[in-house]
Amino acid sequence: MQMIQETADLSAYLAADEVIDHHHPLVRETAARLADGVADSYEYARAAFEFVRDAIPHSQDSGDLRVTWRASDVLEQGTGICYAKAHALAALLRAEDIPTALCYQKFEEVHGLVAVRFNGAWHRQDPRGNKPGVDAQFSLDGEQLAFTPDPELEELDYPVLYAAPHPAVLDVLKAAPDRPHLWQTLPLAL
Repeated sequence: MQMIQETADLSAYLAADEVIDHHHPLVRETAARLADGVADSYEYARAAFEFVRDAIPHSQDSGDLRVTWRASDVLEQGTGICYAKAHALAALLRAEDIPTALCYQKFEEVHGLVAVRFNGAWHRQDPRGNKPGVDAQFSLDGEQLAFTPDPELEELDYPVLYAAPHPAVLDVLKAAPDRPHLWQTLPLAL
């Protein structure tokens, strides 16, 4: 699949905003801790990916009813669904000047992940969190995402690389008082 940047300006994929708040002290502290002792930006990206994937449970898997959407809140509360975990990973990567985009897949609902830019190319990564049947790994040598769309079921990979969360995703996250409500309002398509 050929990925399409929403904007040609790579600096947009390094920007901080209300959601990807990599200027927040908790994001900066976490990034500094993860960067300590790594040799290069590739090793840092892998460490940040593994931290978000493994240390922050997917709220559905853990049964946590809280809804997070801002990167710093995901880190502080230690929970989030795929979108929120993607926001946290994007903030950690951008905090260390690694261009990071948000991207999506369509299954029964829309699923969120990120793409990182290394060696002049975008590489999708899925920090959702592993569980039986899900084995997402950080890779620049071919994708190992949590899920693979089945076109026969009308599942697909959206090709657009967003600099900020898609409004349909952000709106439902912000409006949800809890995860059960969120599950009833997740976007079915973008």
